[in-house]
Amino acid sequence: MLGIETTCDETAAAVVERAPDGTGRILSNVVRSQIAEHAPYGGVVPEIAARAHVELLDGIIATAMKDAAMSFDKLDGIAAAAGPGLIGGVIVGLTTAKAIALVHDTPLIAVNHLEAHALTPRLLGPLDFPYCLFLASGGHTQIVAVLGVGNYVRLGTTVDDAVGEAFDKVAKMLGLPYPGGPQVESLAASGDPTRFALPRPMMGRKDANFSLSGLKTAVRNEADRLAPLGAQDTLDLCASFQAAVTESIADRLDVGLTLFAERFGKPRALVAAGGVAANQAIRAALQGVASRAGTPLIVPPPALCTDNGAMIAWTGAERLALGLVDGLDSAPRARWRLDADAVVPAQFANTKAQH
Repeated sequence: MLGIETTCDETAAAVVERAPDGTGRILSNVVRSQIAEHAPYGGVVPEIAARAHVELLDGIIATAMKDAAMSFDKLDGIAAAAGPGLIGGVIVGLTTAKAIALVHDTPLIAVNHLEAHALTPRLLGPLDFPYCLFLASGGHTQIVAVLGVGNYVRLGTTVDDAVGEAFDKVAKMLGLPYPGGPQVESLAASGDPTRFALPRPMMGRKDANFSLSGLKTAVRNEADRLAPLGAQDTLDLCASFQAAVTESIADRLDVGLTLFAERFGKPRALVAAGGVAANQAIRAALQGVASRAGTPLIVPPPALCTDNGAMIAWTGAERLALGLVDGLDSAPRARWRLDADAVVPAQFANTKAQH
């Protein structure tokens, strides 16, 4: 399966193999980041991203095919991220995939980018359904019950900013370079996480939702109060902000896993996916959550947490194995809920999760 990813500012293509027993193997995985192109603007500029995808994608696909020692006539399918994401980039990737599928008479699989994050752990090793997913990717922060391929129940979501957005916005207000999230994490390691009494949003609530806007505002208020910021002020703000986010995530996931157990029984694992899962402080908090729940924690390596073609190819392979193929009229989507068409499997039909 060839997979193509162009939903944001990574242009990526990969070839993966799915064996009859469901095990996976990455044959190639090529990713070209556009950080340098967007850095002068302090964030991703959609038009620049789309143009870069147009210029780069053909060469990246060719490299991925060469690295995998693969020819198009040997592929069983072509998968492309059809959303959600920046619509210009999504159009580039999906249109390219359609052209390849049409020319080589190969099945097309239009992949939900969020589903790709959800299924990535099954590429890395055996993992049966159901499991609980903490998805923190781009503008998304969700807790999701993964019941099967195409079967998802959202247990919690952010009511305002996503975790990744909050990191990037805090970095920008502190004058840190793009991309902001890794900058905040790096500086937090040298700061005092107890200096500022920042709020822990949604702590103690019975639902599993997140909220980050109030915390972000609190950081801004402290920064304005201290302006101009000294070097230690910036370090301590980063550390205090990261500590607040980490504690909030842990609390929300404790609730999310409780809700999961009430509805579906004990999860096979707690899975973390998306770029935020690369943050080491957050990973440590996730390990604590998993330990308290008595369930394994699975976090893909950083290269598979951030956007990549292998996760798209793998999801295409998982769907193709079930006979789920899409037409050449598949539309690109800027928004695409992971659980919009979720169907609760028969074994859970009589649980409280029906919806």
